[in-house]
Amino acid sequence: MAKVFTRLGKEITMAAKAGGGDPATNSKLRLLIQNARSENMPKDNIDRAIKRAFEKDTSDYKEVVYEAYGPHGVAIVVEAATDNNQRTVANVRSYFNKLGGTLGTTGMLDFIFDRKCSFIVSKKEGVDLEDLELELIDFGADEIFEDEDGIFIFAEFQNFGPIQKHLEENGYEIKSFKFERIPNDMKKLSQSEREEVEKLLEKIEEDDDVTNVFHNMEISD
Repeated sequence: MAKVFTRLGKEITMAAKAGGGDPATNSKLRLLIQNARSENMPKDNIDRAIKRAFEKDTSDYKEVVYEAYGPHGVAIVVEAATDNNQRTVANVRSYFNKLGGTLGTTGMLDFIFDRKCSFIVSKKEGVDLEDLELELIDFGADEIFEDEDGIFIFAEFQNFGPIQKHLEENGYEIKSFKFERIPNDMKKLSQSEREEVEKLLEKIEEDDDVTNVFHNMEISD
């Protein structure tokens, strides 16, 4: 939970720095606060993260992405939020060097991972799911389905803004959102090979600067 709160706090700070500290006028900040609430992050933590964006001595967090190949050719993308890129890249490179991988160049895995966004929206009385799907297709939605947790909406990364705007303008409550990198080419490994990759992934995820890790490893039967 502490790791989740740290990641959310950094994301809130960066969003407030970029677009201002008022969630009424900063749509990304507004949604990040909603995400934080869905993870039961205390209000004091959220308020501190926003204030941190405007302190004179605040750490200047930047979002950075590292691309690499792990053991057995597994493609790995690491997203981080850091105030010292030299420290973070040195740490991430050391994990790959020690555990059987190689850090590469930006963009080299673009052909493997598709950038997607997703929303979970509260059900709204009187709304027909098929009608909503037809509406959102015009704004770039790829897939919509419903379960007991709400309405799930998936789309290409670049369609995040138009979909968010349409949902909010039409009174839908966005419970949470995600940006994801979905692999289009999976790597099937044996159990022992998978354990090697998992050891590396666990080490990367332990780093305080790392916010997300994506890979194309398929679990073997």
